[in-house]
Amino acid sequence: MAIKHLRVAFASQYQPGQPARMQAGAPLQEPGGDYEMLHKQMKRLFNSKPGKKYGRFSEDIGENPFSAWLKDYLEDKQTFASLTDRLFGQWQELLNGAQEEFSGHLMLVHEALADGEVAYLLILESDSALRFDGNQALDSTDVLSLSRLNLAVRIELDDWLSGNTSENYLTLVHGRGTGEAGELFIRLCGFTNQVDVEKETLTFLDAVEAFAKSSEPEEAGKVRARAYEFCKEQHALGEPVEISALSGYLDESQPERFREFASQTAEMPESGVLHPDHRKVKKLVRIAGSGGGMSVSFSSDLVNQAVYYDRDKDALTITRLPKALREQLQRYLEDRND
Repeated sequence: MAIKHLRVAFASQYQPGQPARMQAGAPLQEPGGDYEMLHKQMKRLFNSKPGKKYGRFSEDIGENPFSAWLKDYLEDKQTFASLTDRLFGQWQELLNGAQEEFSGHLMLVHEALADGEVAYLLILESDSALRFDGNQALDSTDVLSLSRLNLAVRIELDDWLSGNTSENYLTLVHGRGTGEAGELFIRLCGFTNQVDVEKETLTFLDAVEAFAKSSEPEEAGKVRARAYEFCKEQHALGEPVEISALSGYLDESQPERFREFASQTAEMPESGVLHPDHRKVKKLVRIAGSGGGMSVSFSSDLVNQAVYYDRDKDALTITRLPKALREQLQRYLEDRND
């Protein structure tokens, strides 16, 4: 990982109706050190965030000029300092009209990776911490939060500039509870949603389930498990699921078999890329449900081995109970009898 350029500005709006305050730092080129460590942690939080959205820049440059400014910078038509001056200025204008209080650091990072270049635009949050001052009196201070990231966007610069109309080169983190600031951040990015994650999750699940059922019975469970493992690994990397790569992962001896099967049995996107929600993909390997004071979860491999379901009686029989559960039940029954 190598940061080419980075710049941060602190913005605050404590009195709605009044001008927002903006204090920008100097633009940094290849800052290294602590900045690399901070960015690495923010990327880790970004990749681990569930419920990300995928899309592109809005074509309305008048309302959303960030993409035009960014393109001018990448084509050496303006400096990184000029780009960020404009970006921070627009963020201040958006906050001027905000009706809710806000404070936070806006950070733009241009990063060069081995397989291409990306840019991140993030809102860094703060935590309150206690310290002793020079007179050994207790004082409070604000420190950057290294455990929260609720507003951020990643731009796959190579995919964007390639002009491939099937690519969704923006990945957005838009956490719940961000309120008005979250909507203003989306406007600042110029993000438009192009991917129905729920639909693509169902497409993924249906394709894998159909493929598993078409396999030999003893292989079906392995297919589901490997598909879930692949999806989980991609989520950890912050990457979508490429059907061709998944196909090779499911069957190394016949790497095209799943891709060809899926293209015939499911409505696959033209790009050959899906963005399933890894939380829902877990259904491939676990069966779970809750309600009426009960919560049950177990591996799907245990069906008809340690877990038996009687459809006629709508009854579930569980054998080989986990040790901790068995001990809790025994203690409960003993206490109740006493």
